[in-house]
Amino acid sequence: METKELTMPTKYDPQSIEKGRYDWWLNGKFFEAKDDEGKQPYTIVIPPPNVTGKLHLGHAWDTTLQDIITRMKRMQGYDVLWLPGMDHAGIATQAKVEEKLRAEGKSRYDLGREKFVEETWKWKEEYASHIRQQWSKLGLGLDYSRERFTLDEGLSKAVREVFVTLYKKGLIYRGEYIINWDPSTKTALSDIEVIYKDVQGAFYHMNYPLTDGSGHIEVATTRPETMLGDTAVAVHPEDDRYKHLIGKTVKLPIVGREIPIVADDYVDMEFGSGAVKITPAHDPNDFELGNRHNLERVLVMNEDGTMNANAGKYQGLDRFECRKQIVKDLQEQGVLFKIEDHLHSVGHSERSGAVVEPYLSTQWFVKMQPLADEAIALQAKENKVHFVPDRFEKTYLHWMENIRDWCISRQLWWGHRIPAWYHKETGEVYVGQEAPTDIENWEQDKDVLDTWFSSALWPFSTMGWPDKEAADFKRYFPTDVLVTGYDIIFFWVSRMIFQSIEFTGERPFKDVLIHGLVRDEQGRKMSKSLGNGVDPMEVIDKYGADALRYFLSTGSSPGQDLRYSTEKVEATWNFANKIWNASRFALMNMDGLTYEEIDFSGEKSVADKWILTRLNETIEHVTKLSERYEFGEVGRALYNFIWDDFCDWYIEMAKLPLYGEDEAAKKTTRSILAYVLDNTMRLLHPFMPFITEEIWQNLPHAGESITTAAWPVVKPEFTDEEAAQEMKLLVEMIRSVRNIRAEVNTPLSKKIKMLVKAKDEKVLKSVEKNRSYIERFCNPEELQMSTDIVIPDKAMTAVITGLEIILPLEGLINIDEEIARLEKEWDKLNKEVERVQKKLSNEGFMKKAPENVVAEERAKEKDYLEKRGIVEARIKELKG
Repeated sequence: METKELTMPTKYDPQSIEKGRYDWWLNGKFFEAKDDEGKQPYTIVIPPPNVTGKLHLGHAWDTTLQDIITRMKRMQGYDVLWLPGMDHAGIATQAKVEEKLRAEGKSRYDLGREKFVEETWKWKEEYASHIRQQWSKLGLGLDYSRERFTLDEGLSKAVREVFVTLYKKGLIYRGEYIINWDPSTKTALSDIEVIYKDVQGAFYHMNYPLTDGSGHIEVATTRPETMLGDTAVAVHPEDDRYKHLIGKTVKLPIVGREIPIVADDYVDMEFGSGAVKITPAHDPNDFELGNRHNLERVLVMNEDGTMNANAGKYQGLDRFECRKQIVKDLQEQGVLFKIEDHLHSVGHSERSGAVVEPYLSTQWFVKMQPLADEAIALQAKENKVHFVPDRFEKTYLHWMENIRDWCISRQLWWGHRIPAWYHKETGEVYVGQEAPTDIENWEQDKDVLDTWFSSALWPFSTMGWPDKEAADFKRYFPTDVLVTGYDIIFFWVSRMIFQSIEFTGERPFKDVLIHGLVRDEQGRKMSKSLGNGVDPMEVIDKYGADALRYFLSTGSSPGQDLRYSTEKVEATWNFANKIWNASRFALMNMDGLTYEEIDFSGEKSVADKWILTRLNETIEHVTKLSERYEFGEVGRALYNFIWDDFCDWYIEMAKLPLYGEDEAAKKTTRSILAYVLDNTMRLLHPFMPFITEEIWQNLPHAGESITTAAWPVVKPEFTDEEAAQEMKLLVEMIRSVRNIRAEVNTPLSKKIKMLVKAKDEKVLKSVEKNRSYIERFCNPEELQMSTDIVIPDKAMTAVITGLEIILPLEGLINIDEEIARLEKEWDKLNKEVERVQKKLSNEGFMKKAPENVVAEERAKEKDYLEKRGIVEARIKELKG
C-alpha cells in the first residue's frame, strides 16, 4: 500500500482541508437515507429557516447539534434521514420584498397580486441558494434529495387537507373579533407574535357629563384616541356610588353621542374611579362586555393606524397624532382634568416593531381547546413527547392549559391562500380543497394563512402526508428528535404536537432537545441595535467550520444559553491543530502499514495497555453522554483523552519503540497508534467532520468515508486495570519530577540523581518494570529504586500514592525554603484529612451514602494520612 502520510501538509489549514470535501460527500451520496429494510430508521427534520436572509449563529448551533446526532446514528448503523427544507415566512419575506420594491419606487399594489408573488418566488430562489451554501460551509449531512419548502405543492395539499378537515369538524371558524393588528404590515397577528415592552405612557382622567345635567362620571384611559369609539360606561352592579346611575346616559365629549351606563361584574370597584369607558371595537375585554350588553361596535381607525370617518374631524390623522390633538381639545373643554405618568406593558409586532392595535376585524380562527386537551393528555402517556431538559415540559403544558383560540388569517399576498370562497351574490361561504366548479360566481378569500399553520405540519407533510401510504411517511414518521431553541416552544413545538396528534394519531417526535440563545461575551442577546452580532460564515473563513462547530456544540449544557467567545473558538482551533500534528506524527511513523497488517498479538508495553484501556473508557463515556445529548460533557471527555492521554503521554511514550531497534515492538506500537487514532477520529467525527475525514483518509482503513464507518465499540479484551494503575503511578512520578525541576530551575536536559522509595515490594516491582520510561522522561544521572532508601539531608521530595521521590539537589536549594514548602504541603494534606474525617463522622452521611461511596472516602482518608505522615517525618528530618 502506498504511504499516505505525505499527503498531509505540515501546517493545519482548515480552509484547504474543508475545500471540496462537502461536494465529495454529496457526490458519494453518504447523507442520503437508503430506505434499507435491514436497518432501523432514524429521522430528524430540520427546523426550516426563513428565506429572508443569512443564517445566524443560533442557526449554526441548532443545525450543528442535529448534524452531530445524525452523523453518530449513521455510524451506529441506522438508516438516517435528516430532511432539509425552508419556510416561506409570510410576514417576514413579504416585508423584505416590499422593502426592495420601495427602494425601486414601487409598491406591491403597482405590481398586483400575481406579479408580486412572482417577485417573491424569485427572492425565495436567491435566498434559498444562499442558505444551501451556508449549510455546505457548516458541513451539514442533509439529504437534499428530499428537500422541502413550506409552499411547495405537496405541503400546500397538506395545508388544504388540514384546513378543510378542521373546518368540517367545527374547529376552524370565521368571526368578528378583537385581534392583534399590525398597522405597519396591515395584518393580523397571533398572540405569540406580539412582544410586550414596558413603555412610559400616561393615564388620562376624564369627566363624562350625565345627559340629564345632574353631574358627571369619572373614567380613565391610556389610549384617549379610542374614546371616539366609546359606546357605554360600565360600573359594578354592587357599587353603591353608582347604583343610582345604572340605566342613565352620558354625553360622549367631542362626539356628542349619548351612551348608556351599564352594570357588569367585569368592572373592578377598587381600581381607579370604579367606572370604565367601553370601546367594543378597540379592546378585547370591552368587546366581550359589549356582546353581553348588545352594544354597538364603532371602529374609529383604518388598517394603517390612521383615523377613519367615524373619528369626525380627526379623520386622516395618525393614531398617535390624533392622541395629542384630542388631549389638547379635551383639556380645553375641561373634560380632561388630570394626566398621570404610567409605566405600562405595550404590545409590539414581533416582525415590524410597530405598536400593536387591538382591532375589530373579521378573521379565521382555530378553536384550540379540543386540540390542546388531546396534546395535554398525551403527556400523561408512555409515548409522550420527552423534553430535554424536562423542565421545559412545564413551560409547554402551562401554555397549552391556558390556550386561546388561534387567529390564523393574515392580510398578506405571500403564503397559503385560505381555501374559502364567497358567493358573489348570496354571500354563501364555500370551503374546499379545490375551487368551486362555477368559479365565475365565486371570489376566493384574499387572506393567506399564518406561516405557523403550515410549519406546524412539517414533521409529516414533508414525508408525503396526506398520502398515508407514502413510503417515507410509513418508514420515517414519527421522527426521533427535534432540536430547537426554547424561544419557539409556543410558536412551533406546541403546534406541531397538537396537529400531529389530530392528523396522524401519533406524537411528531420522541424527544425535543431544547437549547438556549447565543449571547455575546457579556451575556447580552445579539442584535443589530447593539452591533454585537457574529456572522458564522466569517468565523468559518477565519478558523474553519470544525473549530466553530466544536465550540458551539460543547460550550453549554442542554437548555442553557451560550456565550460566544472568539478566544474560545481560537482555543478550539488550537485543539484541532494539536490533533493534526499528532496525527501527522503517527502517520509519518506508520511506515506504510496497511489495514490488513494491523496486529495486536505482540507484547504490549504498559503505555500500550493503558491507552487501549483509556480508549475503551472514552468510547463508553462519549456514547452514553451523546445518547443523553450532553455534548458539553462529551467535549470535555474527548479533549482530555486526545490532548492529555493520547498527545501528551502516549505519543511521547510511543517514540521509545518507534525510534528503537525492536522490530516486533515497532509493529505493535504502529498497530496501536493506527487503531487508537482511527477510533478517536470516529468519536470526534460528528463534531469535527472535515479534519477527521482528512486524517481518516490517510489512515489504514476499510471503507469509503468516515461518515459511514462504524461507530467505535468497547473491546473488553483491551481493558487492563492493572496497567492503568501502573501508568497512573508512572505519570504522577514524571509530573512530580518535572514540578520539582521547575521549582528549582533545573532544566530537563540537566541530569540529576534520583531516588525512589517504594512503600512495598509490589509498588517497587511495578516501577522497576517501567524503568525505561522513568529514565527517558526524568533524565536521571543515577536512578535508585528500593523499599529502603536513606534520604539525604539536602533534597527535594514529592510524596505520591505508594511512593516517595527524592531528588538530592545539594547546592541547588535552600533548606529553609524546602521546609516552608513542605509545611504548606502538610497544611494542604491536613485539610484533606479533616474534610474526609468530618464526612466519615457525619451520621447522616454514613446512613445515606451507598457502600461504594463510603469505601471511596475511607480509601482517601488512608491515602491522605499516609502522605501527611511522610511529609511530617521529612519536616522533622530537615529541622533535626
